[in-house]
Amino acid sequence: MCDWYTHLLKKSPTGTIHIHVLGNTVTANPDNVEYILKTRFENYPKGKHFSAILGDLLGKGIFNVDGDLWKFQRKMACLELGRVSIRSYAFEIVSSEIQSMLFPHLSCASNKEHVVDLQEVFRRFSFDTIFRFSFGLDPSSLEFSLPVSDFVAAFDLASKISAERAISVSPLIWKLKRVLNMGSEYKLRKAIRTINVLADDVIKQRRKLGFSTHNDLLSRFMGTIDDDQYLRDIVISFLLAGRDTVASALTTFFWLLAQHPEVEAAIRDESDQIMDPTQEIATFEQMREMHYLQAAMYESMRLYPPVQFDSKFCQKDDILPDGSLIEKGTRVTYHQYAMGRMERVWGSDCLEFKPQRWLNDGVFCQVNPFKYPVFQGGLRVCLGKDMALVQMKSVALSLIMKFDIRVAAAVAETSQTPRFLPGLTATVRGGLPVLIQERRLSPN
Repeated sequence: MCDWYTHLLKKSPTGTIHIHVLGNTVTANPDNVEYILKTRFENYPKGKHFSAILGDLLGKGIFNVDGDLWKFQRKMACLELGRVSIRSYAFEIVSSEIQSMLFPHLSCASNKEHVVDLQEVFRRFSFDTIFRFSFGLDPSSLEFSLPVSDFVAAFDLASKISAERAISVSPLIWKLKRVLNMGSEYKLRKAIRTINVLADDVIKQRRKLGFSTHNDLLSRFMGTIDDDQYLRDIVISFLLAGRDTVASALTTFFWLLAQHPEVEAAIRDESDQIMDPTQEIATFEQMREMHYLQAAMYESMRLYPPVQFDSKFCQKDDILPDGSLIEKGTRVTYHQYAMGRMERVWGSDCLEFKPQRWLNDGVFCQVNPFKYPVFQGGLRVCLGKDMALVQMKSVALSLIMKFDIRVAAAVAETSQTPRFLPGLTATVRGGLPVLIQERRLSPN
């Protein structure tokens, strides 16, 4: 579907199309993206349609609301996530999970010469890290010998069904099933009930035992918010945003590395110049010096953004900078996936994986966020962007330095590009089966 939209957008003289049957205007024009996300921000909220789709799962969480509710949560989250202490806390969690869970799991697979679904590993890893960051507890979902917890299973199911609502031919279908409490909507209600029970229990225990000495998001937000249901909505929203996006970005990054061993070699060369040979995980300061690694990560997400498109709803009749007329109530979608493949945006080599396009004399350089809206832009720019990047770079660098990871031969021979499942984030169909071998480093 994303490739079809890309094809249509490339043919459009303005980089904008209108799908009449869906009432959806889709654009890959950076000027339009800036207009929607910044210039006329107030005219393009998420809207009631979007809120209805994710309302049962996210409630009044930051990613599902507009207006004053959004402004309050945005201000509160900006204040908390900007603190040095919480960024240090997040980095400690990631480093701990890499050393205590990720390394042992992949080393075991290496010794047994088993094929591993790297996407599933990343999904479990990112769930554990974001859960610890949000609730201060470790669900240990990366421990494959243990059964998947009720919370993880319910969360996965609720996310999947909520995404299916978004791609439903008609919202009337899922809304009717919801009223009748049948089929997928019955499963969704049951899954959300499980999520609520476990989340409520954690919140009650934290209030009972005290929260002032904890660094997790729940504890920090408790000092401001007394409403436990509201707390649940906020934390579950961050859980959803921080889990699948990170897993998606890491999956496609390692798929691209398998196709471009020269990029992997360049990352190793860069780290060898900055890190001590005995180190397994780079420090926060060392990663800031790794410009090529940052460029490779950005370039990967240019071609395969974790969220492939995003939609808003027009409040009042409007005209986009490219002259497109937008009627009140129209869904307006900016298409990150297509934008990364537009020659008019990125040049004639737009389909090539070239980290060097982000470097100027070896130094990483940002581009206009509306040309690269992977983290959105304007007032809704992703607050967790920096922490997500640190997590992704920590995992990627640690695995590249410790293991040789190769896509399984059967997949490499039959798949030229990843195929994605429909969903809120880009999930590779069939996962990413890989073979892992622990590197034998020279003593010199």
